[in-house]
Amino acid sequence: MKKTNRTRIRQSGMNPKHFDRSQLKFYAVLIPVGILMALPILFIIVNAFKPTDELFAYPPRFYVKNPTLDNFRLLLSVSSGTTVPAVRYLFNSVIVSAAVVFTTVFISTAAGFALSKKKFRGRGLLFDINKTALMFVSVAVSIPRYFIIVYGGIFDTIWANILPLVVIPTGVFLVKQFADQLPDALIEAAVIDGASDFKILRKIVFPLIKPTLATVTILSFQSVWNNIETSSLYINNESLKTFAFYMSTLTSVTSGSIAGQGISAAATLIMFMPNLILFIILQSRVMNTMAHSGIK
Repeated sequence: MKKTNRTRIRQSGMNPKHFDRSQLKFYAVLIPVGILMALPILFIIVNAFKPTDELFAYPPRFYVKNPTLDNFRLLLSVSSGTTVPAVRYLFNSVIVSAAVVFTTVFISTAAGFALSKKKFRGRGLLFDINKTALMFVSVAVSIPRYFIIVYGGIFDTIWANILPLVVIPTGVFLVKQFADQLPDALIEAAVIDGASDFKILRKIVFPLIKPTLATVTILSFQSVWNNIETSSLYINNESLKTFAFYMSTLTSVTSGSIAGQGISAAATLIMFMPNLILFIILQSRVMNTMAHSGIK
């Protein structure tokens, strides 16, 4: 039966390992769509290396004739005249993003595993609360979060950039849905062998839910790397603020100047590239998560 199915697939030209003329119709659709989707990315990258005269050229071009690094030099020179250099903001973003992503992945995995495989009173209620939290945007909880940070004693500290972002309901939901597919017998066998909950997480759960962890990593990184709320509302010390906040203030200050357009283009590329690189590295696992997270 399997051989018959394989033969039919080969005859239909749908074998992905071999090219067939019948596949041309797919390329005819996918290649133009791919080019259209890549144009904004290409424009962001090229724009950062354009000199001033090409930045203001009309109509705008998707290529650069005389690439230059002047925009990045201007970005550093503008920040050198302030008390806090741009490198400091970038360093803060890297440290905060690494701490948030690592903590989010661990908490989401532990919580999702507990909600999926552990039997305890109130498990269903906790999962319902998590699903309800999916409906709320960050703006809706900004005031309660502000009071928690103030009365928690972390206002105007580096922890104010980290703790509000370490738990994302989407991450817990995805891990729980994916963990539901793990065989209960596998977990029970580990318990019989004397494995602790932490060892089960480290040796069994983490390796088996790597696609979900990749998705949670991307979602967490994007939320913290592009976040300006924590630096705007919970941080007064300029040396503790992130690069996203610096970029927002830089754009408002330099938007009226000619050189400011190049500076904004360079800063936009710095903010954009980590998201693109991370997604390219993990995108295959993300697709697996989207395909399996709702399957029981």
